[in-house]
Amino acid sequence: MADHPDPEAVETGDEYIHVRYRDPDDFETIRTPDWADNASDSVSEGSEVRTGKREGSDDWEVQSVLIAKNVGEEKAREQANEIVEKIEN
Repeated sequence: MADHPDPEAVETGDEYIHVRYRDPDDFETIRTPDWADNASDSVSEGSEVRTGKREGSDDWEVQSVLIAKNVGEEKAREQANEIVEKIEN
């Protein structure tokens, strides 16, 4: 999908590599929905997707993707892009 955003930041934490697409401050609500697990786990087992809803909107957008730390930052970025593509298509 050509119109999903590029990652704003890629940071390695204790357990995950956090690939951030949108600023969390832009959202009224952020959740880690169960429905996104199928798409994310089909690309990277154990990954999580955080989605956000902006004030006055009913649409949920991917805020960030968490990928297992052992894959490395470059591979995490690739996998996160593939997950966002699946979800936002």
